[in-house]
Amino acid sequence: MTWLGHACFRLRGREGIVLTDPPDPKSGHAIPKTEAHLVTISHDDPGHSSLRSVGGDPVVLDGPGEYEVREILVTGIASWHDDEKGARRGRNTIYTIRLDDLTVCHLGDLGHSLPSLDLERIGDVDIVLVPIGGGETNLAAATAAEVIHQLEPKVVVPMSYDRDDNKDESKKDSPYERLLHELGVKDLVPVAKLSVTRSSLPDNIQVVALDSRAR
Repeated sequence: MTWLGHACFRLRGREGIVLTDPPDPKSGHAIPKTEAHLVTISHDDPGHSSLRSVGGDPVVLDGPGEYEVREILVTGIASWHDDEKGARRGRNTIYTIRLDDLTVCHLGDLGHSLPSLDLERIGDVDIVLVPIGGGETNLAAATAAEVIHQLEPKVVVPMSYDRDDNKDESKKDSPYERLLHELGVKDLVPVAKLSVTRSSLPDNIQVVALDSRAR
């Protein structure tokens, strides 16, 4: 798994390559030209829904449902971009992606904690990709931590935040730092990519910081 920036990840498995929420270069988030067999789009926003930098002839999923593409099993779960049932920011789709015998949950721009019915639909997840930018567009740190504890994954990967904020001494109270505080985690060293197999999953929740490949 490689983080290409914002909410965009490249997931490579035996069955193929999945690309999540590819951004339009004009949105302020640019990714390298990336080949994919399957693209998931959480909501209709330029930062999450452009195919301009996507190569190949991918199948594009942009809403709730159950899908199978190249033996990759995907479930899209309807959710909201805010905590007022979409009144302010509209709809969002959560995706669970079954790849290489692992289940990755991409929360998109989820804006609320998860009701029990959604938790049932999502089921057991191994890796969760959590938006933590805070403010109007992403989960606040406390809510992000609540969602993580609801899902009980083995691996947590933060997304949709600015890594540069954490390099600036004046921004030590960044959304990223606040989430780590909520989870009781200190001194994470970012890595270029995440490589996980079922046998290598940790016993307890592990937070992994990825270096963004955004340009």
